[in-house]
Amino acid sequence: MKKKLVFLLAGITAILFISACSNDEDDNDMDAVQTVSDIQTNIVSGDWMISSYVDSGVDETSDYAGYTFTFNNDGVVSASSTAEMLTGAWSVEMDSSMDDSSDSNVDFTLFFGVPDTHDFDELSDDWDVVSYTSTMLSLRDVSGGSGEVDTLVFTRK
Repeated sequence: MKKKLVFLLAGITAILFISACSNDEDDNDMDAVQTVSDIQTNIVSGDWMISSYVDSGVDETSDYAGYTFTFNNDGVVSASSTAEMLTGAWSVEMDSSMDDSSDSNVDFTLFFGVPDTHDFDELSDDWDVVSYTSTMLSLRDVSGGSGEVDTLVFTRK
């Protein structure tokens, strides 16, 4: 009888532990879904600029001075200055990778189909969302092999 009680208590404890863990995961997924929705809504409202871009510890923000970024609902992003206009693609979605190197559950993807020699090829990446407000989107990317960190911050103009 005592063995049955021990097994019963152990079983109940295991069930409670498993259900508590799955609720945490569901909460994280819900937070990520809300974050994706918030960013999608916010980013298409108005024009943006790069207020900070640090590539492996080197501040390269000045490479994007004078560019205005416009994110459209159809996933097209344009970057315009007095000298040129570039178009690319953008998306924001829940992180589907099983990569544990990131604390972020949300990816912000940018792609500019430009030659490797152009500064905008540096922006083409799957960025982890660090934080966001109605006037700021902070992103980071950890380089594959070297582990160096790039950061990118957009600010509403």
